[in-house]
Amino acid sequence: MVKKLLIVIVASCVLSACSSKRYVVKSSTTAAAAADVMANLKNKSLYTFITNWAGVKYKLGGLDKKGIDCSGFALLLNKEIYGIQLPRRSRDQAEVIKNTNPSQLKEGDLIFFSFSGNEVDHVGVYLKDDFFVHASTNRGVVVDYIKIPAYQNALVKAGPIKDAH
Repeated sequence: MVKKLLIVIVASCVLSACSSKRYVVKSSTTAAAAADVMANLKNKSLYTFITNWAGVKYKLGGLDKKGIDCSGFALLLNKEIYGIQLPRRSRDQAEVIKNTNPSQLKEGDLIFFSFSGNEVDHVGVYLKDDFFVHASTNRGVVVDYIKIPAYQNALVKAGPIKDAH
């Protein structure tokens, strides 16, 4: 299980998530940092949840291990790990958070992106040290580094769910 997660982390560090562009980063350094982040999560149930979903392919509207989309992944993670019910769509999920400076994010906070340039079209869950987990359209459920330019350029909103943490 740990080997599978490490493979997914390494792959996630080499490719961007929702963008058609591909970004190459220092994969061994970033993969090691991602593995360290995962190993040091405060909530061990979160670690188990991510590990169990790592590599599940992306499927628009999906809500199971046959395929899942980003908002479905955020919805299931919050329901199972934190006992919080979220709306189904990412743009609706963005309406239930308290917008926070990305430098102040905590484990479990939601991160929203707009890759189309218009409205929220992607969501991930912040882990720590600038890493987050999400269901990537290209790579399925992965842990990624938020400092990759594709994410920095698309980040529009982030923070805890109102009245949840």
